[in-house]
Amino acid sequence: MRPSPWAPASSSLSVWAGAGRGPIWGANRPPARPRHAVLYPSEARPTFWMGRGRRGNGRGGLSMTGNLRRRQMVREQLLPRGLRSRRVLGAVLRVEREAFVPAAGRGAAYEDHPVSIGEGQTISQPYMAAVMLQLLDVHRGMKVLEVGAGSGYVLALLSAMGARPWGVEWHQRLAERIAANLAAAGFGPVPVRVGDGGLGWPEEAPFDRILISAACPAVPPPLLEQLAPAGRLVAPVDEDFSQVLLRITRNANGFREETFDRCVFVPLQGRFARR
Repeated sequence: MRPSPWAPASSSLSVWAGAGRGPIWGANRPPARPRHAVLYPSEARPTFWMGRGRRGNGRGGLSMTGNLRRRQMVREQLLPRGLRSRRVLGAVLRVEREAFVPAAGRGAAYEDHPVSIGEGQTISQPYMAAVMLQLLDVHRGMKVLEVGAGSGYVLALLSAMGARPWGVEWHQRLAERIAANLAAAGFGPVPVRVGDGGLGWPEEAPFDRILISAACPAVPPPLLEQLAPAGRLVAPVDEDFSQVLLRITRNANGFREETFDRCVFVPLQGRFARR
């Protein structure tokens, strides 16, 4: 029997290495570009040994099991860049990323870059998906909306963290595959609607957390309205020729903004898209 779609991740995390966080800035944008903004494949691809397994070449070789590839991804891509959330790392170790990538791209599922999922869209780079969830600070039982659900990978991570996710996806073909992708990874269905993500899901609001997985010129006002008191929203917002990760926290005085890593995302579609 498949686990509940909102089943919590296992508390064990054998690759955990110490405590602490990555760089965090205040409400003013940092004077220099953040260090952890690498969004492209690593230039060096070292040969390595994975326990008693066969030698790999760092290119997502099929000789490695998915479990070993996830552990390698955490060690080489996430921990060195400051990922320290046990909840996020535990979910990343649990969720089979290859289940959310088309067959032709599964060999690259764990590599350090986005992978095409069709319809001109991509599954986010592993580091970027993880850092956005760390910034969101999701706790068990929280109601979380993802705008731009894509193939459903982040919805699976949220489920593994014990959250209650909802998703909105602009492309119908992608949305129709999400349930099958989740099932292939061992998760039950998650509520997903096809439509304009910038409008959110008002019938299900408020949300404790909102994640926008597409670049927008500004955070759509309807999403701010659907954020619960003390809720958080994370989004890639256009700046110059790329984006910065923006975190907005709702408080008694309105909204507090913080900026983090530079990044590159596919654009948001719909009413609040770039013009």
